[in-house]
Amino acid sequence: GEAEFDYRKLSGIIIPGFASTQLRAWSVLDCPYSPFDFNPLDSVWLDSTKLFSAVNCWLKCMLLDPYNQTDHPECKSRPDSGLSAITELDPGYITGPLSSIWKEWVKWCVDFGIEANAIIAVPYDWRLPPSMLEERDLYFHKLKLTFEIALKLRGGPSLVFAHSMGNNVFRYFLEWLKLEIAPKHYIQWLDKHIHAYFAVGAPLLGSTESVRATLSGTTSGLPITEGTARLMFNSFAASLWLLPFSKYCKADNVYWKHFFEGKAHINRQQCDEMEYSSDNSGWPTTLVSIEVPTVRGTDAYPSIMDITEDITSNMECGKPTLLSFSAREVSDGTLFKTMLDYDPQSKALIHQLEKYYQGDPVLNPLTPWERPPIKNVFCIYGIDTKTEVGYYFAPSGKPYPDNWIITDVIYEFERSLLSRSGHSFSGKPNNSSGDGTVSYNSLSWCKQWLGPKVNITRTPQAEHDGSDLQTRMNAEHHHGEDLFPNMTRAPHVKYITYYEDAESIPGWRTAVWELDKANHRNIVRMPVVMRELWLEMWHDMHPHSKSKFVTKAFRGPLRHEDCHWDYAKARCAFPEFCEYRYTFGDVHLGMSCRLKYSSTKLLRQYL
Repeated sequence: GEAEFDYRKLSGIIIPGFASTQLRAWSVLDCPYSPFDFNPLDSVWLDSTKLFSAVNCWLKCMLLDPYNQTDHPECKSRPDSGLSAITELDPGYITGPLSSIWKEWVKWCVDFGIEANAIIAVPYDWRLPPSMLEERDLYFHKLKLTFEIALKLRGGPSLVFAHSMGNNVFRYFLEWLKLEIAPKHYIQWLDKHIHAYFAVGAPLLGSTESVRATLSGTTSGLPITEGTARLMFNSFAASLWLLPFSKYCKADNVYWKHFFEGKAHINRQQCDEMEYSSDNSGWPTTLVSIEVPTVRGTDAYPSIMDITEDITSNMECGKPTLLSFSAREVSDGTLFKTMLDYDPQSKALIHQLEKYYQGDPVLNPLTPWERPPIKNVFCIYGIDTKTEVGYYFAPSGKPYPDNWIITDVIYEFERSLLSRSGHSFSGKPNNSSGDGTVSYNSLSWCKQWLGPKVNITRTPQAEHDGSDLQTRMNAEHHHGEDLFPNMTRAPHVKYITYYEDAESIPGWRTAVWELDKANHRNIVRMPVVMRELWLEMWHDMHPHSKSKFVTKAFRGPLRHEDCHWDYAKARCAFPEFCEYRYTFGDVHLGMSCRLKYSSTKLLRQYL
């Protein structure tokens, strides 16, 4: 009863990732040669029917002006609101399961009796850069009010669940809040309104896939060409929000310039010596290598001549030259400035980069993260999946947007680097591979937030009795270095590895969870993630909890769905928790295995 009372005070605030919010039309658009038109409140992202039948009209409702991020003259779209905006992008019998995002998450909350007003979605227009979210939609003002209303409504602080680019949005919100609240009240506001922050699949150093989408396009399974996808992607200034950047470069302090209004300022990156003495800006390999027919400077950017002077002096006339770019050269604009003569879109990309990122009045988001000043921070991501970490591009001979083709891709997989073509290349692989979308070094940057002593625990992801549990207490962690568990693995078993700060700042907790084979886009639908989040939250709020983190000694079933039939023993698995109880409509033995006790009674063993 006491635990239930405490739990009623909590709110869960969900910040979705890139392309994970429904967009609806906010104008009337007549589509010639198509039976479908766009009317106010019609679904735009994602209406697969209209995408199939009227792709040109659909694009008008999706595209933004690449220079000022305004809507197309004939059609405008705006983000939907509420939980329905993030649960399914394209509800339907065929496409529903493919576009389902947070639906399973909400279902899990319902199974455990969470009230409807305790789960709050804060969708946003994921096409816009951070400053435009505030300028056009007052998004961060509304997000601040959401936290304050949740506190007033529920009586307690909120839990923040952010996925993918939603973490970038939340980071920007925390920096924006510094300028909105008096400095002495900033930490007080955070302590009062936010109990814990769960960063799920956060691209803390960016993602190489954004480079692929910028230069050649990524369809993400949509029935459009890569060129069309590139045209659309490059009109969104938010696409540069996910660019990879160096962990050795930080931006200037931006706060002083708020006292000098009207003076333009670019947040130049300040890099330490490691950036120039190490290879690839701390990434596994060279991010981008491009074949260009010639290399010449421009009047607008004469410094490019300095970069390529040694190349041009030894180059035969007309012979293609391979130019390589590190993460720093991608994020500071060197890549786009070098391509200015060969790609007409580069001018718009340079404009977006300088105006919305380097010139942002709050924060240059293309700089390394520091630990947010929140009491409880949990960083959750998948590992050991084949992930793209580098590309080779060459001219295709076609006009924009199809003027580049990918000639080779470099992947990281199981502590090694692989080339799609089999060509040799230089690089230093990470201790593991990423989650299929974001590389391991970007996901695991949050390990830098752990203290000098860390407790490491590895357990199977499935329900277990604790026999396969491995622990390493008070492991030494040196700042700036990765922390690798060096624990045994049974074949065909998916593990979850917990890194829990043993000596953090008093009152603060930091933990990192690595899940084997968890895919970036599907991680928010994984039952194991929702189970661990639920147990951690329940443990935190229970007045009788004794340990700092929830125990990992065992994992029993918590819902009827967790019980299954053990064919080897001809009974329900976990007989101490589950029993055979047939109900009309069960079509196989596993469906008839159900919990013996209520979930409240089962949860008490985790105290």
